[in-house]
Amino acid sequence: MKKIVVLKGGNSPEREVSLVSGREIATQLRNLAYDVLELDPADYPDLSELVQYVKSSEVEVVFNGLHGGSGEDGQIQAVLSSSGIPFTGSGFVCCAITMDKYVTKLIVQNEGIPVPDGMILRDDLLCDYQSTTDLQGFEQRFGLPLVVKPNAAGSSVGIHIVNDLEGLKPAVLDAFNFGKTVLVERYITGRELTVTVLAGKALPVVEIKPKEGFYDYKNKYSKGNTIYEVPATLSAEETELIQLYAQRIWKACYCHAYARIDFRYDGEQFYFLEVNTLPGMTPLSLSPMAAKAANFGFGEFLTKIIEESLRKTK
Repeated sequence: MKKIVVLKGGNSPEREVSLVSGREIATQLRNLAYDVLELDPADYPDLSELVQYVKSSEVEVVFNGLHGGSGEDGQIQAVLSSSGIPFTGSGFVCCAITMDKYVTKLIVQNEGIPVPDGMILRDDLLCDYQSTTDLQGFEQRFGLPLVVKPNAAGSSVGIHIVNDLEGLKPAVLDAFNFGKTVLVERYITGRELTVTVLAGKALPVVEIKPKEGFYDYKNKYSKGNTIYEVPATLSAEETELIQLYAQRIWKACYCHAYARIDFRYDGEQFYFLEVNTLPGMTPLSLSPMAAKAANFGFGEFLTKIIEESLRKTK
């Protein structure tokens, strides 16, 4: 029986989602006859003590079910790697890059793939703006609505669709609660699509259709709030293009084993949004949906992730 650690929880704003992902992963791995040890980094004073305990447990691999924070920004990947402990997903180089949405956009844009026009705020630069007249430069440059989101967070925490300039400052202030930098971007009208890449190959495209509003935290994790279409209704040419984009982004960002790459489609162009190196594994998560459409059961999908991760080169 193979012994495996599942990391779940942690201290990021995405803790609750990670706890659900971790439980789902652990259940499936036990069904596959793994000897599973579930650990929460929040129970340890620092990562070094967590890794020391993992090393003493003599496990074969760590399945990283964390989301956000030190679990996804390259910190825990670097500590595990330096300790010689195999783990699932991408290495610390990829995670450090892709956790920064602004840096990732620059890389993707350099690949010739469309990205929404936007700017990064490294501090609350709007504190001196006293009226909507002061803020008109944002509308002139990017139009309305605007998307405001933390630059280094996932699970749609702290994200806002701003329909008027009066809502811009409150949205930015809220986004700063989830990180030190904030992105303000042009909102791309149209469809929300995502592509999971497994071992460098794109799985079927998933379309996300919230019944109300946009794909925020509530719609993402509340059953019945969102309709998912797998595979998405696209022409063969459109499907080929978005999957090609996803695979190119995967390579450009040094992804390994698996990742999920999100897009918006305005009917003419696919616009890259972000890379998720540790996509959710909850009952409503997108990557397991894509895997199922590719005829992989959840357990088989996890097995393939483990197998590919053990071929880690970075």
